[in-house]
Amino acid sequence: MRTLIAEQLFDGERIRCDIPLAIGEDGRIISVGGEAPAEAERLDGLLAPGLVDVQVNGGGGVLFNNDPSVNALGKMSGAHARFGTTGFVPTLITDELDVMRRAADAVSAALREGVPGVVGVHFEGPHLSAPKKGTHEEKFIRPLSDEELAIYARDDLGIKVVTLAPENVSLEDIRKLVSLGVKVCLGHSNADGATAAAAVQAGATGFTHLYNAMSPLQSREPGMVGTALISDDAWCGLIADGHHVCAEAMQLALKAKPRGKVMLVTDAMSLVGSDENSFPLFDRVVTKVGDKLTSTTGELAGSHLDMIGAVRNIRDWCGMDLEEALRMGGLYPAQFLGSAAGRIEAGAPADLILLDENLQVQKTWIGGREVFPK
Repeated sequence: MRTLIAEQLFDGERIRCDIPLAIGEDGRIISVGGEAPAEAERLDGLLAPGLVDVQVNGGGGVLFNNDPSVNALGKMSGAHARFGTTGFVPTLITDELDVMRRAADAVSAALREGVPGVVGVHFEGPHLSAPKKGTHEEKFIRPLSDEELAIYARDDLGIKVVTLAPENVSLEDIRKLVSLGVKVCLGHSNADGATAAAAVQAGATGFTHLYNAMSPLQSREPGMVGTALISDDAWCGLIADGHHVCAEAMQLALKAKPRGKVMLVTDAMSLVGSDENSFPLFDRVVTKVGDKLTSTTGELAGSHLDMIGAVRNIRDWCGMDLEEALRMGGLYPAQFLGSAAGRIEAGAPADLILLDENLQVQKTWIGGREVFPK
C-alpha cells in the first residue's frame, strides 16, 4: 500500500485539502481520508481523477487505421497519458473489413496484456452517410453485414462503441447491436429528426462529435443536432478545440442538455504527443498548421486536441467552474462507457492525475502505477 497526500484533492464532486489517499497493490483505492502514515508521499498541486476519452484515432506518431497493432496502442497510451488521459477507446474510422478485424485483434491483445488505459474499441463507421462523411473514405462506406456483426459480437473487446448513420442502418439492426453489448452512437449522418429519434428509442445512447458531420437544427426540422439536444438520456461528445465547434455552440449544448450528458472528446490524430506536422490518411495527407488539422481535400481531419486542453478550453470559453470541466473530461465519459472511473473513492481504480495551477499535467497514474513521467 502507498499513500498520497495532495495539496488539494478533487474526488469527482468537490475539492478537498490535505486528504490522504491510500492505494492498494491491486491498483485500486483503499480509502480517502483518515490517518496518514509517516511515509505518505506529499504532492504539490491538485490531484484529480484521470480523464477518459471516447474517441482517440491516434497519438505518439501513430494512427490506429494505419497501424492496428498492440505496439501502436502502447504508443497512443503513452502519448495521451502525458495529457491526463487514463482511459481511452481506440477509434478506427471507416476502413476495409480486414483492417477492422486487425484492429479488433489488437484491442483484444492489448486488454489481455494490460496495455495501460485501453478500455475497448470504437468503430466510427463504416455504416455512415456519404453526404456527411467528413474525412472518411467514401469507397469504404457500406451497409452493415454479417461480417461486421461478427466483429461487434466479440466478447473480448472490452467496451464496444459503434458510430453509425441511422438512415443507413435499420432499427432492427440497432437493437441487435445493443443486444450484443455495443454502445451505439449516431454520427456522420444526414438523417432527419424523426429517424434520429427512432434510433434513440431503439437503444442508441450517444451522438458522436455534436454539430460536426450531422444534419443541422432548422426552424421546421430538428435534424440530428436538434434531436441530440432534446434527447435528455443521450450523451453528446464535444470536440472543444475551437475549430470544430465555436464557444457559443458549446454554451448552447450545455444549456440544452441535462448536466452530465455532454462529455469532452478529442478526436485526436497521430500528431498528439509527437513532433511531426503531417501524416498520411488513405490517399491524402493531413497537415497541422497551428493546432488545426486539414486534409489535402480541404476538410478538417480529426483534431490536435488533448484531454486536459479540452478541459482548459471548456472552462475558459464557457465560464465553467473547474470541477464541472473536470467532470466533463472524466466522470461523464466514464458514465457513458459504464466505467467506474471518474471518481476518487474507495474501490475505484487509482487512475489519477496531478495538475499544477495552470492545469498542466505533472503526473499520471493508471491503476496505481505512475505512467507519466516515467
